[in-house]
Amino acid sequence: MAQEQSQDQSQEQAPPRGPDLTEGVAFADFVDGKLVGHVGGDEVLLIRSGAEVFAIGAHCTHYHGPLADGLVVGDSVRCPWHHACFDLRTGEALRAPALSPVACWHVAERDGRIFVTEKREQPKPRGKSATAQAPKQIVIVGGGAAGFAAAEMLRRREYRGSIVMLSADSAPPVDRPNLSKDYLAGSAPEDWLPLRPDDFYADNGIELRLGCDVVGIDCAQRELRVAGSVSIAYDRLLLATGAEPVRLSVPGADQAHVHTLRSLADCRAIIEAAKGARRALVIGASFIGLEVAASLRARDIEVHVVAPEPRPMERVLGGALGDFIRGLHEQHGVVFHLGETVTALDGRRAVLKSGAVLEADLVVVGIGVRPRLALAEQAGLKIDRGVLVDAYLQTSAPGVYAAGDIARWPDPYSANAIRVEHWVVAERQGQIAAANMLGLAERFEAVPFFWSQHYDVPINYVGHAEQWDEIAAEGDIGGKDCLLRYKRGGRVLAVASIFRDLESLKAELAMEQGTSP
Repeated sequence: MAQEQSQDQSQEQAPPRGPDLTEGVAFADFVDGKLVGHVGGDEVLLIRSGAEVFAIGAHCTHYHGPLADGLVVGDSVRCPWHHACFDLRTGEALRAPALSPVACWHVAERDGRIFVTEKREQPKPRGKSATAQAPKQIVIVGGGAAGFAAAEMLRRREYRGSIVMLSADSAPPVDRPNLSKDYLAGSAPEDWLPLRPDDFYADNGIELRLGCDVVGIDCAQRELRVAGSVSIAYDRLLLATGAEPVRLSVPGADQAHVHTLRSLADCRAIIEAAKGARRALVIGASFIGLEVAASLRARDIEVHVVAPEPRPMERVLGGALGDFIRGLHEQHGVVFHLGETVTALDGRRAVLKSGAVLEADLVVVGIGVRPRLALAEQAGLKIDRGVLVDAYLQTSAPGVYAAGDIARWPDPYSANAIRVEHWVVAERQGQIAAANMLGLAERFEAVPFFWSQHYDVPINYVGHAEQWDEIAAEGDIGGKDCLLRYKRGGRVLAVASIFRDLESLKAELAMEQGTSP
């Protein structure tokens, strides 16, 4: 899983590459407007944009992606791996999944050569800041991607009021994508997982309450009811309750060796169970299910996957890519039982619809998730397979916003109201909701993006295609070098790619601009 690394964490680096930028470089040394060199032990990326040259850290602060391989758009650069975006003037992480800025250096031009001198004090972000009319208290319900990103952005926008973050989880916000990937595989330490250190919350005046069960909202009185506690008032409220795993409803599904994966506690339990397991059964060939399968194979556990569909992930990625993913897993020893379901779990014996029986020491259920809508429904918010929000992510109740897995928003590219369950979308919605709770009137117009990792093969996906009538493929899927366009009526709705990072970024940009990539 070559690309995976924890949020905003650094790893041991090889000696910096490229020329010593303090000695100067010529414009002729730039390739496509970029040049990687070093200043001392720091790897620095020079970017020529128009008449200006910028010097920033060469690696994304998310998973250390090489920004030199990214896409320059105006005064910003986008990471090729997971589409984070950085301001070239300030280093600010403009878009999730990166949250921390990249460093900036001073640049000087003399005699037609570019010299990089000392590192700059981190410039102040250029975005709008909170005003004196900002609300006094903002409450966030949810400790996942959207909730954390909102809290972080509120402080980044210089909001000085009270932030109360109510999380049902037992752990502070973590990098959930890593739970099914490197951390579960045993190749990433647990200290990579927190989105921020524990002291971040106190240092930034964010009141984080864990294990908190919010049982009701009174939109008229603008207050929340919390189990076992007094009511909490809010001036603005963000609902970011996320989704919960669909539970397996067959006899024996409540046994101790049967797990789902959503939280850090879930992942720890699976890791503990894996220590003595020889064979694992993964029920469901979803992204989570197959990422779990790959991670358990990395622990040398025999893995069997049972799923009702004829091809893994065909509904999302189509038949050809589904067949490729199946073949990739089979090359790594995963055994598939497709067109099958589990009808009972009798001790360590899993009984299949066909009558076949599989023995398994560990069972992980990955049959999908459902949005947590009960709180929004109780509050009387408008619901349509999710919480309906406007372009500013405000719900039908004034002062109440929703973001992440529960939000159904008007997507400008598809011209449909959509709801997606992607980590990056949730973070970006949390950031925009934060701005709008401060009255800054920013529309949510980001194109949906997600990535999935299977062994050493990353799949990037931009856009949203629930249905299509054509898949136009370029390159060689089997050769792990391809780009697929999902079309309906001749219009591209989404693009999936393997090792076509720059083309994926360009497809995202085209969709943002309202054109078909």
